[in-house]
Amino acid sequence: MADDSTRNRVWTVPNLLSMIRLAGVPVFLWLILGPEADGWALVLLMVSGVTDFLDGYLARKLGQTSTLGQILDPVADRLYILAVVVGLALREVIPWWVAVSLPLRDLLLWGLVPLLRTRGYSALPVHFLGKAATFNLLYAFPLLLLGDGDGTVATLANVFGWAFAIWGIGLYWWAGILYAWQVRTLLATTERRAAVTDV
Repeated sequence: MADDSTRNRVWTVPNLLSMIRLAGVPVFLWLILGPEADGWALVLLMVSGVTDFLDGYLARKLGQTSTLGQILDPVADRLYILAVVVGLALREVIPWWVAVSLPLRDLLLWGLVPLLRTRGYSALPVHFLGKAATFNLLYAFPLLLLGDGDGTVATLANVFGWAFAIWGIGLYWWAGILYAWQVRTLLATTERRAAVTDV
């Protein structure tokens, strides 16, 4: 477990990887909306997926778990998902109901944060279902982008992409409902506090 001095560090290897991932978000949007360089956009998504795994692995392996890292990692995940769904919706690869449903869930959960703060918490711990949903979505969108074309490979990518997407959207909302239920339970069983501490 990291001590306080390590938890407060900014310049760690995992944090640098998360920052690189964040810097790739506008680049991804430019690639698919500007020159429509889908191949490079797919490469960027794959690199993002690898760094997503590496930052968590290295944080544990090197003992570089930090408060900033615990914020950067989920923020990078959500920004990539938002960038991908907006980009793919503008390209008409996915319908707008998909593009709206994912950020809508996050918006509803962000609305619960002020309620958590009344009990002294700033966030709930990451749930396994949320991780599984993100995993499915991060596989779905590159496949759907690859499926935006002709031929056998594109057809197969489209089929598997939608399979991952449907599971991912379902799990994403299921995890959101569980988070909301946790907040409800916390509000019912915990007294109001003035101080805010991390879970």
